[in-house]
Amino acid sequence: MREDINDKGMTPQELFTEEHKDMKKKGEEWMKNTTTSCTVVGALIVTIMFAAAFTIPGGNNQTGFPIFLNEKVFMLFIVSDALSLFSSSTSVLMFMGILTSRYAEEDFLESLPRKMIIGLFTLFFSIATMMIAFSAGLLLMLQGHSWIFLPVICLASVPVTLFVLMQFRLLLDMSISTYGPSIFDRKMKTLVIIS
Repeated sequence: MREDINDKGMTPQELFTEEHKDMKKKGEEWMKNTTTSCTVVGALIVTIMFAAAFTIPGGNNQTGFPIFLNEKVFMLFIVSDALSLFSSSTSVLMFMGILTSRYAEEDFLESLPRKMIIGLFTLFFSIATMMIAFSAGLLLMLQGHSWIFLPVICLASVPVTLFVLMQFRLLLDMSISTYGPSIFDRKMKTLVIIS
């Protein structure tokens, strides 16, 4: 039935495209606005994590090695800093891919949602690992002063939680609509005509 023509000489796809021009325009505008905001956040995280990798907690000794090199918490700091840097770089690249997209009708089916899903997931991950790096750095600097770093580390979970609460529903909805069952995959009841 994809190639059937109605009384106006249009296929179903052509009719859908004609009647939903406004929806495509609004979708493009929404996607650009959301992507621009997320790109700014990702770029800030890239900048912060890059700088944190070279201004390590405690500084360096006379030979140039980090003072806390043998501390397990220092390794946690370095690993989480690197993970945050790489995941935020990935999110920025995904969002840039969305911004430079051609926004064709077929791109809205899988290409753009896939990029948005990857971008949001890596942005979530980069924020979480950034807070882990912050907490590990604070723990290194304030050893023996648990009354200071314990409440601060607990407060570090607040931004991660807020961001997840604000954007997780979007990520979930996009994943379900892109990769979940569509109306064409469902088992249809067959109509039996008894004559």
